[in-house]
Amino acid sequence: MRILIICSKAFYDKIEPIKEKLENMGHVVELPNSYYDSNVEKEAWSKGTKAHADFKTKMFKMSKERIGNMDAVLTLNFDKNGNKNYIGGATFLELYEAFIQNKKIYLYNDIPEGMLYDEISGFSPVIINGDLKLIK
Repeated sequence: MRILIICSKAFYDKIEPIKEKLENMGHVVELPNSYYDSNVEKEAWSKGTKAHADFKTKMFKMSKERIGNMDAVLTLNFDKNGNKNYIGGATFLELYEAFIQNKKIYLYNDIPEGMLYDEISGFSPVIINGDLKLIK
């Protein structure tokens, strides 16, 4: 299966061992858009509001295209700044894109409580609670 990992930049340090396990299981794994250059968004901000907006536009379009080439997305949703199983705005939009494109959606942990709970539930994600063997 071709899987795109999506998550907050705060979780990039957790990606590598998960990627390796998935690859050992025979999956092809793609990493988040800015994984290899996590400072690219800060650089866009440093050039001003318009440059940052252009950067975000580019990332949203890239996500749409990349998700289209995948069988599934795996959302890494860990605790962040006191928010249990955090899913941020950009990751939520990637989840929505995967839903629209009829891709399988996996959440590493439970759906976070909060204002987007109902929407994420509506995507019918498979909650794996850290068990990568549930990805099929």
